[in-house]
Amino acid sequence: MHPIFSENRRLFGYLSVWLVIGCLAAALLVVGDYCPWASALLFSLPVFLLYGFVALSAYYVCRSLPLKERRLPQLALTFGATSLASGALLTEAAAAWMSTIAVIATPWSQFEFTHHLQAAIFGIGVVLYLLSIFGHDVLIAFENLRKAERRESELQMLAREAELQMLRTQVNPHFLFNSLNSISALTSIDAAAARDMTIALAQFFRQTLAMANFEKIPLSSELALCESFLTVEKIRFGKKLDAKIVADTDLQRSLIPPLVLQPLLENAIKHGIRNIAEGGIIEVNVTQRDAWLHIVVENPVEPDAPQASGNGMGLQNIRRRCVNLYNERARVTWKQTDNNRFTVELTIPFEMGT
Repeated sequence: MHPIFSENRRLFGYLSVWLVIGCLAAALLVVGDYCPWASALLFSLPVFLLYGFVALSAYYVCRSLPLKERRLPQLALTFGATSLASGALLTEAAAAWMSTIAVIATPWSQFEFTHHLQAAIFGIGVVLYLLSIFGHDVLIAFENLRKAERRESELQMLAREAELQMLRTQVNPHFLFNSLNSISALTSIDAAAARDMTIALAQFFRQTLAMANFEKIPLSSELALCESFLTVEKIRFGKKLDAKIVADTDLQRSLIPPLVLQPLLENAIKHGIRNIAEGGIIEVNVTQRDAWLHIVVENPVEPDAPQASGNGMGLQNIRRRCVNLYNERARVTWKQTDNNRFTVELTIPFEMGT
């Protein structure tokens, strides 16, 4: 379909242009003393409105000769022939309309359709068709540009989704391996604990699978996943591990990326609690300030403990995911304080779910 017909607004604007051209042609008839204004308008407006639809064929002529494939001889032949044919068609349409006026209109509306006037109309038709070709070339160029932008946007979205899926697959492998090893050890010394841990682990992964296809989820869902994760880890570490999560009820429906808070807890255990003989408490605070949602995870660390393998990879993973989703509007920072506390702060735009 011709792009002019894709929107009523475009069609209205296009016909308005041809009405103006018809008025200009009528003005030339008046200036040339061919007829008064009423007769000139009665003749010009229908003829040039009809020619406006003829000029739409220039779109298909331009599409048949893409810019990159055009050669001068072919260009001159095709555009020249179509312009001359269109000019002749305009002249014939004008003559036919003049004959119709002679039958249906009053004598004052008639004027002599001289050879000089026919030649002038023919020339105007050729020029207008060439201008239509130029205009349609510009229209096609913009159309191709928009298509290219849409394709680029779609490719970027697909690339982002692929990267997000890849990053998500990196979230849980260490936790799964450690949990399976713990279950294996518990089966010989505490079968009930092994059974509880297996059930809790299954619940955790059931929740992660339910979140896998969502770009953003309610905070309440992520907190429920964290509770399932902590249930498993507390079986592993016993009284050595505790957690305190503070989030206002009003924030439970706020939206966050899935599997973004749980890895912070996993990081706190792996690089903090696990290395401290007496254990410690992981503190999580979720607050809203203006248009931002702030998530702070803090845990004690053992300053003399050796660095665990992969230290910082989980945090870099979360940072990359947030950049993918929010561009420069997200911030993930972390630091270790002088009082042996490690703090991670995640700041993202505040969005309220339904």
